[in-house]
Amino acid sequence: MRLLRTVQRDTLGAMVRGFHVIFTTYGFWLPNDQRGSGSDFVRCAALTKFGPPNPVATRQSVAHRPFEPEIRKAAQASLRYPPVRFNGVQARCVGLGFERELSQYGGTIYACAILPDHVHLVLGPHRYDIRRFVARLRGAATKTLREDGLHPLAEFVQEDGSLPSPWSRLPWIVYLWKDRDVLRSIQYIENNPLKSGFPKQKWAFVRSYLPSA
Repeated sequence: MRLLRTVQRDTLGAMVRGFHVIFTTYGFWLPNDQRGSGSDFVRCAALTKFGPPNPVATRQSVAHRPFEPEIRKAAQASLRYPPVRFNGVQARCVGLGFERELSQYGGTIYACAILPDHVHLVLGPHRYDIRRFVARLRGAATKTLREDGLHPLAEFVQEDGSLPSPWSRLPWIVYLWKDRDVLRSIQYIENNPLKSGFPKQKWAFVRSYLPSA
């Protein structure tokens, strides 16, 4: 069975052209957000009074759906730690963490946008399972933030000396099966900062995508 799962992953990796990955900072997108989420349970007891989990079946973005900002703000205020928002220096540090991970352990990023409260990436297939690859990128970014004294939750040191993760628990991953899907996602990510009033981003570790022949 273990061998079968490995073969299936390898076959999938050979077929898929890339992945559009979105992950958010701590407190940005809650499991019972009125617009829906990728979670099917509410881990934080303080959030339960704001409603049950609200999982969605679609892989499309639900950010455009209507919601009540005051309810969202109250829910965020009930969290154990304040919601994380990166400033420009911290965003550059996150990018440095990604670059270090790629230089040491390999991997390909075709597009990257690091916003104050979420990150967009287009990743190429990797020898790791895609969720493990994303976890390594996030871990490398967190490590770099702490080493550089820029961790946004640095004041909340745990008993064992660790710090809370600046990230939400689960990434949002869309499989890209065709060249056009990859190219469309790259264009979307390259333009994404403009929607929030930021300039386009240029990262040295981003590689050009070469469509299949």
